[in-house]
Amino acid sequence: MRLFLFFPALLAALACTAFAADNRLTSEEKKAGWQLLFDGYTFTHWRDPAKETPPGDSWAIENGTLTTRLNPRNEQDLISARSYGDFELQFDWKVAEVANTGLKYRLQRTVSLDPAGPGSFEAHVQREIDNPTGARVQEYTVAYEMQLIDDLRHPDAKKDENHVTGALYSMLAPVRKPAHPAGEWNTARLLVKGQHFEHWINGELALSGQLDDPAGLANLKKRWAEGPAVYDLLAHAKLNGQITLQHHGDRVWFRNLKIRDLKPEPLRF
Repeated sequence: MRLFLFFPALLAALACTAFAADNRLTSEEKKAGWQLLFDGYTFTHWRDPAKETPPGDSWAIENGTLTTRLNPRNEQDLISARSYGDFELQFDWKVAEVANTGLKYRLQRTVSLDPAGPGSFEAHVQREIDNPTGARVQEYTVAYEMQLIDDLRHPDAKKDENHVTGALYSMLAPVRKPAHPAGEWNTARLLVKGQHFEHWINGELALSGQLDDPAGLANLKKRWAEGPAVYDLLAHAKLNGQITLQHHGDRVWFRNLKIRDLKPEPLRF
């Protein structure tokens, strides 16, 4: 009987040890200037949904991960507490089958809206920017997006290459597709410095380019033809902003979020 009771306790201890290995910085990372964006237990470093008015219910902390809740009252992205200019970010992510999300950066504006009714989503966003109603069914974040999606099953990924994992969403297509299948963990790295960006997936450079690339801006303008205010915000974006984890109505998970500021090198004379 004692042996029988020992194994569940051992398994629980091993599970706690596994979770403890995540969401931590090594001594080398600390010396290199890395900081944790998620400790595995709290919303520290993020805008806590529970402290909003009304309280948000789109995100939860589960087994050492930040994860989405399905069918929330108000579909919201999870937004970092502070803004970042030039930075390097590392994180692990996975999506359920037929799921869609993204890591958004340099947040320019949030727009609360109710996308129900006739007209395109872009038109709904434009109307809310022009004449805010205070609707809180969905909060849209205007930012650049590193697309993370089930490439094999989600309809958005089948539209074109600007919507697959690693893309600068709706702007530029990745040159490689190194993501693991839905349900498996991936490791990502994002580098942003001035207008330059790099999207890394599982150790491979999926896409590198400029946020003000003319081809990317042309694709963005086409997408937001019925929402030109969003195009203007991103085409003339300030070079800093918050980071957001996208809630797109699907189950997704994030962990091991680590960031470091990239300070400009001093001038040498």
